[in-house]
Amino acid sequence: MGNETTGLRESKKQETRQLISDHATRLFIENGFETTTIAEIAAAARVSKKTVTNYFARKEDLAFDHQEEFVAGLSRTVSGRAEGESALTALRRGFLDGVERRDPVIGFSGEVFARMIADSPTLLARLRDLHDQREAALAGLLAAETGAAPDDITPRAAAAQLGGAHRILFQRILELTLDGRDNERIADAVAASARRVFALLEGSLADYAVK
Repeated sequence: MGNETTGLRESKKQETRQLISDHATRLFIENGFETTTIAEIAAAARVSKKTVTNYFARKEDLAFDHQEEFVAGLSRTVSGRAEGESALTALRRGFLDGVERRDPVIGFSGEVFARMIADSPTLLARLRDLHDQREAALAGLLAAETGAAPDDITPRAAAAQLGGAHRILFQRILELTLDGRDNERIADAVAASARRVFALLEGSLADYAVK
């Protein structure tokens, strides 16, 4: 009975979180992120302001509801790479798989959502911060996987290059989305760009962090 009650409680929490997020996104799109208030979001979701902030510590968190997956994504892909596969190969494969899925985590957000981000200095700053966090997480994973010494700069340098590739490709998807291209055309263009970008890293990273 206790496990069932806990499960129902967690399910209810997730429903509330999703409800708040959905109303917040709608208001951000309709009125702009910068001008929408927590009070307006709370009223739309029919919860208190405290409930909103209990679920979302910062207003930006309401817009980027995939941020935990985003930050952990690169390190998770490298950690799960196949035997004999390098970090570069795993990340290239993972990105191209994401293109095939039109994954929102790599940038396939749709024109309305992309415009909301592009029009908000706060969200653009938060996006840069999330890219930085993702790169740092990857650097930490590479250091652990390769047994690097604490003063070895190699994992950080490799993470900067690999994270930079993903940062550029995310920005490219955003630009193409804002240009009004549909997902099929974006996917074709970005897949070609990804192959080019990752190929540029072959000379320095092809044999780095091979499992």
